Formats: sequence, structure tokens, C-alpha cells
Amino acid sequence: MQRRRFIATSALAGAAMLAGCKREEVKNFNISKKRKITIRLATSWPAGFPIMGEGVEEFAKRVKEASDGEVVIKVFGKNLLVPALGVFDACSAGQIEAFHSGPYYWKGKNAAFSLFGGFPFGFTSNEMNAWMLFGGGLDLWRELYAKYNLYPLLGGNTDVQMGGWFRKKITSLKDLQGLKMRIPGLGGEVMAKLGVNPVLLPAGEIYTALDRGTIDATEWVGPALDIKMGFYKVAKYYYSGFHEPGSVLELTFNKKFWDSLPHDLQGLIATAANELNATMVYNFQDKNARALQKLKSLGVHLEQWPQEIVIAAKKALMQVIAEQSKKSADFKRVWQQIEPYWIHNRAWTSLGLKNYLEMRDG
Repeated sequence: MQRRRFIATSALAGAAMLAGCKREEVKNFNISKKRKITIRLATSWPAGFPIMGEGVEEFAKRVKEASDGEVVIKVFGKNLLVPALGVFDACSAGQIEAFHSGPYYWKGKNAAFSLFGGFPFGFTSNEMNAWMLFGGGLDLWRELYAKYNLYPLLGGNTDVQMGGWFRKKITSLKDLQGLKMRIPGLGGEVMAKLGVNPVLLPAGEIYTALDRGTIDATEWVGPALDIKMGFYKVAKYYYSGFHEPGSVLELTFNKKFWDSLPHDLQGLIATAANELNATMVYNFQDKNARALQKLKSLGVHLEQWPQEIVIAAKKALMQVIAEQSKKSADFKRVWQQIEPYWIHNRAWTSLGLKNYLEMRDG
């Protein structure tokens, strides 16, 4: 009887103590309660898409595990929640909390965005990551995206991409005249200078367009993803590339939502994104090497661009840069930061990596 009276008295005393607390004190008293945050993340790739789609799903899994279930990221493949190329606007408007895509798709919003995705004859994946993390690129990207209520994180890199699949062999600049090719970003603008008609198509429509002759050629990524797309069945000439030597993929959040997250969860998500950014490059290296061997056995013709086209493309790039810099103050500002970093990093890359590869393979 005395024990029951003690428990009752203690409970009443505890209730009285809480009743006398300020609201903030009660909030702090319950701080041990588990948080629960759900993030809707839409991608520009089909659900379960190799390397890129799988990488994002692994990222979501890592965040859930590391947060002990407090942060749940629901990944939606293209068109399941919003259209493949509608993720930028949907996230900006707060219809979704995050997306995974490529910044070169949004050059219509701001020409400078294409530079954050990579550019012809530009940064390798190592050089791009160095510029983003240590050369001020990521800060500048975030500043410009903030105008659209967005906050980008690095979300992967395809490393060097192939130049594309062609139904007919390209032997000179003349062969490019009037050729219809699926190619986005600054690479598309450079090819346009060479006489190509660039076409922008999402992944799911490329094979059909190439098969039916709606387009004559397409670039995509590299052997690992290209072989799964089946391009080798309708276009046998596969060219090495210069248009995207280190293409950035983005893991971008609605900025208002990002700013509302507790700092510890921001750090956790950023760390998982850094892991995604690094491991994707390694995954591409492994899978591309394997797929290349398979493509050779399927009768694909591996081709190099004629030197005439390479020289013309380098000149065309500088023309595009000059034109875009005149049209867009943001583009000019980003390029003025990129160019000196590009030049001095290429000096080291050439001395170190390029010379080593020539010694090894020569």
C-alpha cells in the first residue's frame, strides 16, 4: 500500500513539475524522441537504371542506415513522379525534395549551368572534382542554383564518355553536314558548329529514334550503359569522345527544405553524397572495361575521330565560349573561373597521367 502511494505521489509531483516548465523546456525534455524525415527524390533515369540509378538507390539505403531510420529517401525513376526532364522545376517549386540528373540539361534556364556538367576537351573526372571541391566551383554552382531555390551536391561522374554511335562511318567534316544526332549541352553546340543538327531526347526514346532513322547518331555514356541500350544493333560505328570527358551528375535538393534540415543530418547526407560521387567513377571504370570486351565480340567498329574534325571541334568550342560569354554574364563569370584552373591542371595531368600512359602503352 505504501509503495502504491509513493508511485502515485511521484507521478503527481512529476506532472506538476512539467506543468510549471516553459514550453521550450518541455521540448528539450523530449529531445530524445526519434525524428522522422521523408525525402522524395526523382531521377531522370528509369527505375533501377545501371550504375546511375543503382547508385542513387544505394545512396538512399546508406542514408537510412546511417541515420538509424530517421531519414527515409524514396527514389522515383523517371516519369513515376515527374517527367524525366521536369525534375529541376518540380524541385525548385517544392513539389519534390530532391532530384538526380545532369546540370547540362538546364542550360535553357541559365547557359552557365552547362559548364558545371562538363564541356568538350574540358576537365577529366579528377580535374572536375578538384575544381568543384578546391577551386571554388561548388560554391559558385550553389550560388547560381540558389536563385532557383535549389542546393546541389555532387552526385556522381561518368568519367570520359564515348563520342557516340553512328549508322555510317565518319571520315571527314563533310560527313557531318546535316547529320541528326542526339547530343546535349555544350557538346551539342560544338557539333552544331560542325554542321550537325543536335537533338535532345531522354534515354527511353533514343533507341527507337535511332532504329527508325529519326536520328542518324547518338551519344549516351560509355560501353557499360550503351550496351544495355542496344545501340550496337542499329549503329555499328562507335567513336571515342571529346565532348564529355568528365560529366558531372547532380544530387540536388530544394534549398528551403535543405536549410530546414538539422545540421547533423545535412552532414550525414553530404557524406553519403560524397561516397556516391566517388564510387560511381570506380563503378564506371570497372563496368566499361568489361562491356568493351563484349562489344568487340558483337562486331562493333571502334573508331577515332579524324584529325580534321578534332581540330575543327577545338576551334568551334572557343567560338561557343565567346558567344555564350557575350550573351550571359553568369556564363562569362563561370568560364573566367574555369579557364585558368583548367589550364594549370591540364599541365599536371599531361605531365603525370598522359606521359605515364604513353610510356606504358607505347
